[in-house]
Amino acid sequence: MENLFIKTLIGQVRALDQFGTWAAKSDEEILVSKYVKTKEELKNIPVIADIDEMQIQDIRLIFQAIALAFEKKTSVMCSVVMEMSHEGFGRAVVIADKIVIVNKFFKDAHRYSFRTYEDLVSEGEKMIENAIKIYNEYKK
Repeated sequence: MENLFIKTLIGQVRALDQFGTWAAKSDEEILVSKYVKTKEELKNIPVIADIDEMQIQDIRLIFQAIALAFEKKTSVMCSVVMEMSHEGFGRAVVIADKIVIVNKFFKDAHRYSFRTYEDLVSEGEKMIENAIKIYNEYKK
């Protein structure tokens, strides 16, 4: 069974590949290179640093994938609102109707990652399940 979160995330990532740079790579390889960092890799990233636009876009894609998967499961349209300072402080919010279904704060977004591909998959699915639960609890 294909994971809806991963399917929507990779669809968005591949849509941004205008020149076919990732055409020969598998979905998992692309997502691991973008979103998975080991503890050793994180040690090499300074705690205080500026975040670049590509990292902000990669983070936004995760929340857009959550919104799209939510839409596919519930037929309710979503919006993603994300504000991020150059230092990596910010917030990402997914809104369905008038209900905030995902709310994530960042204090060091340049270090935002997952330890394994499996963590990315399970965390994405958890966020979608929680979003559906919150929506069902507060809808009219």
